[in-house]
Amino acid sequence: MNKVKNNIILAVDLMDILKVYDLCEDTYKYIDTIKIGYPLTLSEGLNSIEILKENFDFTVICDYKLADIPATNEKIAKLSYDEGADYIIVHGFVGPDSVKACLDVAKSYDKDIFLLSQMSHPGADMFFKSVSEEITKMGLSLGIKNYVFPSTKIDRLSKIRDLVGEDSFIISPGIGTQGGDPKETLKYANALIIGRSIYEAPDPEVAIKNIIDSIK
Repeated sequence: MNKVKNNIILAVDLMDILKVYDLCEDTYKYIDTIKIGYPLTLSEGLNSIEILKENFDFTVICDYKLADIPATNEKIAKLSYDEGADYIIVHGFVGPDSVKACLDVAKSYDKDIFLLSQMSHPGADMFFKSVSEEITKMGLSLGIKNYVFPSTKIDRLSKIRDLVGEDSFIISPGIGTQGGDPKETLKYANALIIGRSIYEAPDPEVAIKNIIDSIK
């Protein structure tokens, strides 16, 4: 990934495609990248990807956090790219063979993946804290350039930036509702993943404009 408009990726964990459509109409002027996951595609179908791309011309990141054996990861990746996904988020803890299965499928579609090294919620530290850097190093050994690392672990996010270098693209969840600071996060990440602070706001357009103003 090279650039994200206004450094914001809209995370949509809604389960009603009509509500998602309304949200996108309110915010599409400010963003060009959207992240969707299982809540939407399990409730409304994989064609949700195509609907969002055709109507809003978004770059679509499918946040499936793929974490299965290589053969299963490969099947899910193919289904997602067939429907128009541009990127899929893949867990790194499953090891290089499962990650590479997704990476190989992505390359065959001329698409790419994001490697997840750490999650944003407090409980993730129980197991991720000791291995997030090793997961990132594994990604580098596979030639991966795109990473997910949360704003809620800002001290380690800075270390991950040093590890992957300036040529890699980091997207960072945990902003707003989970307490991450957007301006501080952008010292190390290329883009912020923001969901509930926008889609649960009384006026999503005002919410996203306020966030943009806060990071200028």
